[in-house]
Amino acid sequence: MMAQLSFDTLAFVKRLAAAGMDARHAEALAEALTVHAFTDVATKADLKELELRLTMRVGAMIATSTALTVAILGTLF
Repeated sequence: MMAQLSFDTLAFVKRLAAAGMDARHAEALAEALTVHAFTDVATKADLKELELRLTMRVGAMIATSTALTVAILGTLF
């Protein structure tokens, strides 16, 4: 689940306009960035959630492989 990225479009437009860009172009650029570039940006919370899921998955794989190894060795001896 992706969280919404905080992007201050007004400050962005003001800064571009102060640098000499036409306000209409700055507004169009801010809108384009908001709609197209920042929609699928992962946040720190997203990465923490992914880290937890991967840790749990690797732990389960280690536990399963250990159990299988013990079972196989138990049948051999």
